[in-house]
Amino acid sequence: MRTHFTRRSLIRGITAATAVASLATGLAACGGNSDAATSTDAAKAGEVVIGRVSNGAATQTTIKVSEVKAISAELPAAVRKSGKLEIGIGALPAGLPPLAYVGNDQKTLTGSEPDLGRLVAAVFGLRAEVKNSTWENLFVGIDSGKADVAFSNVTDTEERKKKYEFASYRQDNLAFIVPKKSTWNFGGTYENLAGKTIAVGSGTNQERILLEWRDKLAKEGKKLTVKYFQDSTSTYLALNSGKVDASFGPNPGFAYHNRQVADTPNATRTAGTYSGAGASLQGLIAATAKKDSGLAKPLADAINYLIKNGQYAEWLKAYNLSNEAVAKSEVNPPGLPLDNS
Repeated sequence: MRTHFTRRSLIRGITAATAVASLATGLAACGGNSDAATSTDAAKAGEVVIGRVSNGAATQTTIKVSEVKAISAELPAAVRKSGKLEIGIGALPAGLPPLAYVGNDQKTLTGSEPDLGRLVAAVFGLRAEVKNSTWENLFVGIDSGKADVAFSNVTDTEERKKKYEFASYRQDNLAFIVPKKSTWNFGGTYENLAGKTIAVGSGTNQERILLEWRDKLAKEGKKLTVKYFQDSTSTYLALNSGKVDASFGPNPGFAYHNRQVADTPNATRTAGTYSGAGASLQGLIAATAKKDSGLAKPLADAINYLIKNGQYAEWLKAYNLSNEAVAKSEVNPPGLPLDNS
């Protein structure tokens, strides 16, 4: 299983979403393990176009956001004087809609993650310079200073805090997807799964959680049936034909699928979400910078400015990810514990 994006909701839960991404022919980024060509955005001053060349993964939205000097003044001098924010993305080789992938112009890196990076750069009054690499080289880039910050669906973990500092910006959620006509909803409790047949990817984080729920229900004398399919195409066929009641997987991938099939007879919807960190902790996705770089606080302040002024909500809505909103960005919030990172 390829390791890119978050280890919690996407690395171990990438099976379904990867196959969805493979259907987006022509959107895949080209290249091997080295960084792809760097792109410097030359958007109109004070504007960021969200979802540009996204090929339907987002509703293209122009958001106005200008420099906030009180926040840009917090940046380390070297970053401020450079005139640019070097944003690391770990989306090679295939990309993963709607998070990060090469758009339908075959060159622009689009997706929710680089677009948030562009919004934050605008708050800083800096040019956004987006660098695409493999997941592994994303962290090499931060370590070496080739990237100032990663906006790449990185989960905040206590293990990673040994080397990095974080500014949270989105919930790390798993989700249930059902046919749009279905009346079933998860409701936040495993007890609502009694009597249901649920599809899940083998070897994933969501499989582990689902099997724990199955065992709990069995002890209560109730049955949960778990089914596995080779790829997401087979999963969606089973969902559409009624062979399974729902599928359990990464929320962003399902949000993308919902949008892609919205106007078809096989329309789907999200029937509830669940933290990728489990019941005791809400997993968080965070902007990631080198530890002691001095970037976490200005990053959090920039994100909180976007939250307060509505641009953050517009960004999430454009990508159908409003159900992953956070109330505020925090610097180094509690992350996945060391025994579960």
